Amino acid sequence: MGKTQYKKVVLAYSGGLDTSIIIPWLKENYGCEVIAVAADVGQGAELDGLEEKAIKTGASKLYIEDLTKEFVEDFVFPTIKAQAVYEDGYLLGTSFARPIIAKRLVEIAKAEGADAIAHGCTGKGNDQVRFELTIKAFAPNMAIIAPWRTWELKSREDEIDYAVARDIPLPITKETNYSKDKNLWHLSHEGLDLEDPANEPQLDKILEMGVSPEKAPDKATYVTISFEKGIPTAIDGEKMDGISIVTKLNELGGANGIGIVDLVENRLVGMKSRGVYETPGGSILYHAHAVLETICLDKDTQRFKQEVAIKFADLVYNGQWYTPLREALSAFVDTTQETVTGDVKLKLYKGNIMNAGVTSPFSLYSEEIATFGEDDVYDQMDSQGFINLFGLPIKVKALQDEKREKKNN
Repeated sequence: MGKTQYKKVVLAYSGGLDTSIIIPWLKENYGCEVIAVAADVGQGAELDGLEEKAIKTGASKLYIEDLTKEFVEDFVFPTIKAQAVYEDGYLLGTSFARPIIAKRLVEIAKAEGADAIAHGCTGKGNDQVRFELTIKAFAPNMAIIAPWRTWELKSREDEIDYAVARDIPLPITKETNYSKDKNLWHLSHEGLDLEDPANEPQLDKILEMGVSPEKAPDKATYVTISFEKGIPTAIDGEKMDGISIVTKLNELGGANGIGIVDLVENRLVGMKSRGVYETPGGSILYHAHAVLETICLDKDTQRFKQEVAIKFADLVYNGQWYTPLREALSAFVDTTQETVTGDVKLKLYKGNIMNAGVTSPFSLYSEEIATFGEDDVYDQMDSQGFINLFGLPIKVKALQDEKREKKNN
């Protein structure tokens, strides 16, 4: 039984190794027209020359879609507000870029009358899930082609050989063959020597968004970030849009060796994976937002929100952005952010982010009550009764233990 034949396929196209060879592979195996779609989520120079390359390798046309503003405002900022971090380190840079790209793929596929969508995600990774869950959410009957799950190529080295045989230009060689994903928010590095967790990352070799802490300046950099309802709105008093804020903080953070994470994480598909992530601006924003919440949220809300953050991060990591639960959790988060407004001053120094002051018109911190000096608002004798009641279970257990001990003796 042969392959199902398709007339027109829309391909998620980056111009990298995988998608560069998928265009000719699709045409050779399905005899179909291939429409390439490149999503601009802030990866910069990676988009240069893509149209010529896509057409040269067999695509009938290339869409380059600028999704950066929507990416920052509708995906990055809601995730910061949730303080969602996957496994205590990963700021979800690749994870929340996939749903917005896949949604646009569906829109173009429908407009073009395509009968399938293809992607270059491997069968071992998380991205295949993220792309396909979003496609199912917006085009439940759309056919999906995932060459990595069916083709005869078994490694990136095989792919390079395939490309060379067809004169497909590649920006990498077998020696520089790190698997990378870049957008405005982050840059990830996987593969080669990083596949062995025993190997220290060669930071000076792989870093692109900044420098290692050792090479950062000997003088600290101070920065003040303003938030309105949990959303960053200004840097050092200058109002900026979301793209400009992330860009500026990437520059400041990168120059000071901020936001380098070396993580062995648990992939959704069941295996552990080691990656090195650069998220300089994002690390600063997460830190600043968390500091602001410490004075703006009451204890119970703050604690419960920490539990929500873990689930929120799992949903984003697992590609479940377009689900009722993620939307419901975002609704809860948005409610908590009504008072998360204020200014956070931070000190950046050789990979470290240190608090240098926080203010908010909605602050719940009362110096009058918390002071170690004399005050007229707190009766310290009240604490005696509180401790007696709070410690009652401990006292009762101890008394009962004493009774049992005497009885046994």
